[in-house]
Amino acid sequence: MHLKGKASGGKVNPAIFKAYDIRGIYPGELDEEVAYLIGNAFVKYLKPDEVVLGRDMRLSSETLRNSLVQGITESGSDVIDIGLCSTDALYFTVGKFGYDSGIMITASHNPKDYNGMKMCKKEAFPLSGKEGIEQIKEIILKGGFLITKKKGEIRKQDIQADYIQHLLSFIQPQNVKSFKIAIDAGNGIAGKILPELFSYLPCQIIPMFFELDGSFPNHPPSPIEPENIAPLRQKVLEEKADLGVAFDGDADRMFLVDEKGSTLGGDIVTALVAKNMLKKEKGATILYNVPCSRIVPRIIEQNGGKPIRTPVGHALIKPLMKKYNAIFGGEHSGHFYFRKNFYADSGLIAFLVCLELLSEEDKPLSQLVSSIDPYFRTGEINSRVEDIPEKLKNIESYYKDANFDHLDGLTVEYPDWWFNLRPSNTEPLIRLNLEADTEELMEQKKSEVLNLIRS
Repeated sequence: MHLKGKASGGKVNPAIFKAYDIRGIYPGELDEEVAYLIGNAFVKYLKPDEVVLGRDMRLSSETLRNSLVQGITESGSDVIDIGLCSTDALYFTVGKFGYDSGIMITASHNPKDYNGMKMCKKEAFPLSGKEGIEQIKEIILKGGFLITKKKGEIRKQDIQADYIQHLLSFIQPQNVKSFKIAIDAGNGIAGKILPELFSYLPCQIIPMFFELDGSFPNHPPSPIEPENIAPLRQKVLEEKADLGVAFDGDADRMFLVDEKGSTLGGDIVTALVAKNMLKKEKGATILYNVPCSRIVPRIIEQNGGKPIRTPVGHALIKPLMKKYNAIFGGEHSGHFYFRKNFYADSGLIAFLVCLELLSEEDKPLSQLVSSIDPYFRTGEINSRVEDIPEKLKNIESYYKDANFDHLDGLTVEYPDWWFNLRPSNTEPLIRLNLEADTEELMEQKKSEVLNLIRS
């Protein structure tokens, strides 16, 4: 690798180092030379004997992988190359086989021009902005370059069979009914895993966009956006499927659609998974994040569990899961974490757990949800705000008769409605999540709060 001026880090854009990962546009912000430097700095920071390397199907992932391998091996660490895989398969490999660290090349749900890296150390524990990513950035920017005489080796490892058995270990496959399921893989990595996974289950699957294609010809790989999940909703109705499921680009998040074509929020899926997990371990602790519906703690308590509310973000949730020995944790954004998955998130495990619950409850998904969920929600609404602290202070003073907390942003609670406002980590945005006991009250309060935010 000829590094030109980048060996000093002088041309590396520090903005690619985010709160939870590295993310940037290829090749303008994140190219082969930057990947080489990241590999080098990663080894200098963690000093691992080996680095597990996985990648998604983005058009730039293979060439970034080649440079990352060079940066790692020229710094003296071995590379365990597991090839094309989901992000949770990388975490599984690091945890299951006792490796020192791992890097997944992916930009998850971002548009096709992006790429990035998610990084972890031993036991699949994530590196975050404060612990790891910031330090790697500083090594690169200061030009703290590492070259060793002894080069690392590259070993390939095929983990898919082990990984699929690991996924299936969270349920009793023989209990799953013969559902008809429309599945949108979004041309992402789920398309590689699902055919083999479903060879162990009696379901009929209707595959959508299973071809691995990093140009994302059908829609961007972000199923949280309503327009990206519209083809799946239509397919569920056309095929009279029992349910639908959509995965993001690296398959660590998933979203469910019921038989009527309605999309379930990540918090409702959290409640469903929690209900099933508490059958497997009575009295277990379960975490959920601040924007989640009130239904989540209620379902956890009704099923004998202990709910604990947390801030948003995997770098915060995973340590808290360890601290409380939680069996499961869920986020409104479609991230689902499991203790037996090395506290890492997996959309595929959450999906299987929901299939098992649906089989045992023996009722349509819409009915299963309506039987537990009486509330009305806005979903997450973003607003651009220049002075966020001042805006939050003004809104808090407006609702001075409410209950407040500041666990993550500002939460304002009344008996029949509540909302949370969270600042974005990366942009001058405030994110609103609001819930009420009636649809009329939800709409009324949504307008009221948005007027306050945007005035």
